[in-house]
Amino acid sequence: MSNTSNSSNHVVVPEAKEAMDKFKMEVATELGVPLTNGYNGNLTSYQNGSVGGHMVKKMIEQQEKQMAGK
Repeated sequence: MSNTSNSSNHVVVPEAKEAMDKFKMEVATELGVPLTNGYNGNLTSYQNGSVGGHMVKKMIEQQEKQMAGK
């Protein structure tokens, strides 16, 4: 049995952590979510979820463009 965590909240490529953090802050700014570095327990689940959901949407759009050769 593996000794890894069951949490899916980790960066698979550690070198990408800084870029993902920057991307998260950019998306939060676009959506008007007052996200800060560190603790964000003052934000609602909806606000936090909207940032993550929008990040996924943008990553899928980028991948689709790349796969289409654009």
